[in-house]
Amino acid sequence: MKTLKRVLMVLLCVVVSTGLQADEPIGSTAEQPLVPEPEKPRGRALGNAPAPRQVTLGSYHDLLKFFNRIGYTAERWQAGIREVPRIELTHIPKRWQQQSPSMPVQDKKNIFFRMVAPGILMANEKVRAERQMLLEKINHHNASDDEWLVALGKRYAVIDAASETLNHEQLAQLTRRVDVIPPSLSLAQAAEESNWGTSRFSIEGNALFGQWDFSGQGVKPKRPRKELGNYSVARFDNPQQSIEAYLLNLNTHWAYKKLRDKRAALRRENIRPSGWELANTLDLYSERRGDYIKSLHAIMSYNKLLPADDAYLWQKETIIVLPAP
Repeated sequence: MKTLKRVLMVLLCVVVSTGLQADEPIGSTAEQPLVPEPEKPRGRALGNAPAPRQVTLGSYHDLLKFFNRIGYTAERWQAGIREVPRIELTHIPKRWQQQSPSMPVQDKKNIFFRMVAPGILMANEKVRAERQMLLEKINHHNASDDEWLVALGKRYAVIDAASETLNHEQLAQLTRRVDVIPPSLSLAQAAEESNWGTSRFSIEGNALFGQWDFSGQGVKPKRPRKELGNYSVARFDNPQQSIEAYLLNLNTHWAYKKLRDKRAALRRENIRPSGWELANTLDLYSERRGDYIKSLHAIMSYNKLLPADDAYLWQKETIIVLPAP
């Protein structure tokens, strides 16, 4: 691991001498030194959490009453309160698919966004913690950090499974990949890809983002396209896994390099990336290309999702929501 230590020292020297930020491609010329994120999100340290509690809820009326009891209401949101409870849904119930067509459209949207938003924020919280740790280890490296850095490099597909070290370019690439996705974008994509959580892939596989799977373990389309091979839509144990896999997908797949480059460019200017701007980079997420981007913008605009980028998690316990049988 001596090689990795030398690489980190070189990376840090280059960053300090040229003003590169950690998520900037080598060879650029920004004016800011390597620093942690300019934004300071509210939240708590991972691992410092109260014990979770579980609630069982039946109808969507029960869910709306539950939201009211914990102060998770549209009125508070409209008043500018951006605090979001830590809620984890055990699975997407078939009842949601059956009942949602008959419920008021606004109730359907409110329930969907309020159930998905906490998971998005919690997934981002994990990524943000990884990013903060990454920047700290680059700034203050010692040999004991090497194993963690290599494991992170493998997780974010910067190096392959056989690699034991990271070079200068790979470390720079890693800092561009380990970063959060604006909640407004994730909410819009979840609504679009899962048809508000009512798609067969959502019900059978807790899939919110339509990620493809070639392992044979996913949910098979009813009308598969032979020219695409033996594909399916990825299946997850719970919606939270789907959200975390989606973040990792955007942060690693070649098709979303434009998103990562745009995010890094905004970071260099000390501008927080917005969901609206990053949506412009997702023309390869769907075969609809530009029309897909228009759909995401329409969902964000009509449902006033941009303030979700200011949302933060409460510091109280996580509530596990178990849909009643």
